[in-house]
Amino acid sequence: MASVFVVEDDHQIRELAVRALADAGHVVRSEATAMAALQGIVDSAPDVVVLDLGLPDLDGGDLLRMIRAVSDVPVIVATARDDDSEIVRLLDAGADEYVVKPYSGAELEARVRALQRRVQMGGQARTLTVGGIVIDLRARTVEIDGAVATCNRKEFDLLAYLAANAGTVVTREELYAEVWRQPYGGADKTIDVHLSWLRRKLGETAAEPRYLHTVRGVGVKLIAPS
Repeated sequence: MASVFVVEDDHQIRELAVRALADAGHVVRSEATAMAALQGIVDSAPDVVVLDLGLPDLDGGDLLRMIRAVSDVPVIVATARDDDSEIVRLLDAGADEYVVKPYSGAELEARVRALQRRVQMGGQARTLTVGGIVIDLRARTVEIDGAVATCNRKEFDLLAYLAANAGTVVTREELYAEVWRQPYGGADKTIDVHLSWLRRKLGETAAEPRYLHTVRGVGVKLIAPS
């Protein structure tokens, strides 16, 4: 269980979030304004911050940058702004995850748990290295054999998840749940398409893999080349 700091000015939404997280066993603190939240985050050093953007004294995006100046705490942005450009901007500004309003208490708590798993897998350095692949989880950058590789958001998330589980076969069901946050897509080719894009960046093909090895009927695993 985690200590969670909720920053939300809407009383009903804040109460929903606090109750759902507390009922799941998390230790929860909350504030309704940006400046009070910043001080509370510095003082209490929570495991996760849930951050609303529409705060009365400061935009949540500005508060996110202030948090990043003093803390590496994982941040889940809670927003009604669901367009891709805004989400990418927030991730680039230092958010680790986002949830789109209106959300349920169960969804928020599940995202807290998922984020905690990713942080634990990444370790304190927040860097994953498999062979010549180096992934900076905070900066969301990838280097392959010393060269910077440009990855879109889902390519990065997929590669990072596989690297965090390097040497282990990851099922397609797990990838849909942890990377796409969706139920298993069955015949959906989404994973195959993204794996194909990653293979190009890794200088391999499905027929001649270096890093990404498909286990037919089960899933895929990432391993360093021999």
